[in-house]
Amino acid sequence: MILGQLQTNALASVSLDGKVVQGGLLAGQAPPGSEVTIDGEPIKVSADGRFLIAFGRDDTASRNLAVTLPDGDQWQRRLRPDEREFDIQHIDGLPDEQVTPPDDVLERIRNEAALARRARERSDERTEWVEGFNWPTIGRITGVYGSQRILNGNPRAPHWGIDIAAPTGTPVKAPAAGIVTLTHDMYFSGLTIFLDHGHGLISSFLHLSEILVEEGQRIEQGELIGKVGATGRATGPHLDWRISLGDVRVDPALLLDWDKNPHADSP
Repeated sequence: MILGQLQTNALASVSLDGKVVQGGLLAGQAPPGSEVTIDGEPIKVSADGRFLIAFGRDDTASRNLAVTLPDGDQWQRRLRPDEREFDIQHIDGLPDEQVTPPDDVLERIRNEAALARRARERSDERTEWVEGFNWPTIGRITGVYGSQRILNGNPRAPHWGIDIAAPTGTPVKAPAAGIVTLTHDMYFSGLTIFLDHGHGLISSFLHLSEILVEEGQRIEQGELIGKVGATGRATGPHLDWRISLGDVRVDPALLLDWDKNPHADSP
């Protein structure tokens, strides 16, 4: 289901923009002072009436979106994400050390996962996602959201981002404005940046060769934040760009203008 500035004829002041699809993100607009719920649970609404709704990779359930206007009128819509097919790759016969991290790094991995979780728990009133998202770097697409490997019969976590291949040192720019909430050298993702766009919508940039920002720094859209690399567990230089809303991972590819990357084919 595609909602391109969908508006109701009864309450034309409520609008949704985005795709109701697995991995999709909806940006909503309601009159200031409105209350918004999903299946009866309130979600964050900015002072000017903006809100976000995310659909995970495996979401199939229908949800009820309700917007209560300041005058008491209510707008409702059932949202059921369209299902997608994701690439599943089975690889058997690998040495154990290529499937399971060695014991001496497990504590590091757990600590880094906790750092990332805390960074994703942040949610404030900023709405710096309203200007849309630009490509953080330009290059060939070598990995897509939702794909998954099963190694020696053990399912790995799905790939949560979009991989953009580019030479080491290629500039990485902020796809949207935000505040840097985490910079860290991680076991899996190498040099990593988290950039918070407000309302809990966070971009992460993995495998960088350089980090050029600091935690707490305010970043404008298009500002240089780092450089492409192959740090962490990477087989070659590329940017792995991911987006999450709270604990829901969404597909960055659905937020981009594909005409602006001549090296990539639209999904």
